[in-house]
Amino acid sequence: MSLRLALGGFMHESHSFAPHPADYEAFLTPAGFPPLSAGAEMLGALEGTSVAAAGMLARARAAGDEIVPLIWCFASPSGPVTDRAFEMIAGEMLSRLARAHREKPFDGVLIELHGAMVTPQFPDAEGELLRRVRATVGDNVPVVASLDPHVNLTALMVEASDALTPYRTYPHVDMRETGERAYDLLMRRRALGRPFAKAFRAIDYLTPITSQCTLVEPMKGLMAERARLGLRNDIAELALAFGFPYADFEGCSPALACYGDDQSSVDATIDALKAAYDANEPAFAGGVASAAEGVARAIRIAATATKPVVLADTQDNPGGGGHGDTTGLLAELIAQGASGVAFGLINDPESAVACHAAGEGARLRLALGGRSVPPPLDVEVNVIRLSDGRYVNQGPMTKGNRSDLGPTALVEVAPGLLVVVVSRKTQAYDRMLFRHLGVEPEAQKIVALKSSVHFRADFEPIAAEVIVVAAPGPVIADPSGLPFTRLRAGVRLKPRKPA
Repeated sequence: MSLRLALGGFMHESHSFAPHPADYEAFLTPAGFPPLSAGAEMLGALEGTSVAAAGMLARARAAGDEIVPLIWCFASPSGPVTDRAFEMIAGEMLSRLARAHREKPFDGVLIELHGAMVTPQFPDAEGELLRRVRATVGDNVPVVASLDPHVNLTALMVEASDALTPYRTYPHVDMRETGERAYDLLMRRRALGRPFAKAFRAIDYLTPITSQCTLVEPMKGLMAERARLGLRNDIAELALAFGFPYADFEGCSPALACYGDDQSSVDATIDALKAAYDANEPAFAGGVASAAEGVARAIRIAATATKPVVLADTQDNPGGGGHGDTTGLLAELIAQGASGVAFGLINDPESAVACHAAGEGARLRLALGGRSVPPPLDVEVNVIRLSDGRYVNQGPMTKGNRSDLGPTALVEVAPGLLVVVVSRKTQAYDRMLFRHLGVEPEAQKIVALKSSVHFRADFEPIAAEVIVVAAPGPVIADPSGLPFTRLRAGVRLKPRKPA
């Protein structure tokens, strides 16, 4: 029997202390993800992409379900979403949902969310959105959402939905598969004929973004334990949320949720996972190198390596709320005379436009970057190649997603030091960032990237070594240095180190 399902998405990761808020326009031209779209246009925009909603859509179509598209949108991580943008997008989503539900009641609602969206009025923005969805369709219509594992999972989010399922990976190479799992969870909830038994637990310490990668310990082991505990037949979903440690509200922290047929089994399963998470606290207390240390080490390794050394500029990660325009790491590479370098990227529309005006082969002086966190870098550059910044990603995380970075330039800022200058920020997800400009990352001695972890999906396989560095920027590696005022009592700002 085919079902009538509503499908939508509203994605943003909000850094309370980042300098640039996300207004409505930020959702119209995101880099590397589909732009805001609604109705039938939304289905076309999702086709062939890596996002969770595409997985939901594929599963529903294969089952012959009737799909009612609402609205889907994404904006690059930044400061909080403005109240105006939230109400415009949530209002459109809810009005479409209510109108279609009145015409013919839904059998279920599927929504793709990030889970770390903050607005001035609603610090738990996804909790508020799910509350509104539940109020619109009532208690008897199952509501299931996919999440980014950097969700700041809250009790309201769990209460207002039937099930929530985060990606299992960081880098996020299973977004589409998570959407498929969300669809399957909705089907299991319908087959059960009643709400799942569910439980929620918050973790009492923040974990740095750089220590949350599922390719390495301790998160690799915790995710394996999550999988082991979730194998029981009466457990439908065991959700492990890493938290996004830059959101200043009481729900900021890692958290867990569990769903199943039996409450006692659900409680026992989630308590076992919480005990494992708590036991791993000292293992999350790692550090990163300074820019000077990281560059010196990269140059030393690159002298004999047969593969590039990858430097990750974690504190200006556009995927964590950075603006992608700080120059600390680039300045250090210049100061230490690094060559054979491809640097991706500097988000600086003014410099990109100036390069396009000058043309390929030109030499000109730029005040490069430094718009969000001064200073800019005073450099004389050679314009090597120009592009419109449009390409299709090919790597394992965002394969099929279209990037549109606006006017883009490849410039040489020092002998053998190439920099990609773009007009719209994006994280360095994919080698196509360089390849669409004629640069092969594999052929470089050093590849420097604006990213914390997501780069690993496409760049770690070609790397001799990965070095995460902390140059000045808003996405600070140690969240305990942020001026939090609204966290709940008892949350530790950093993991306790080993005794």
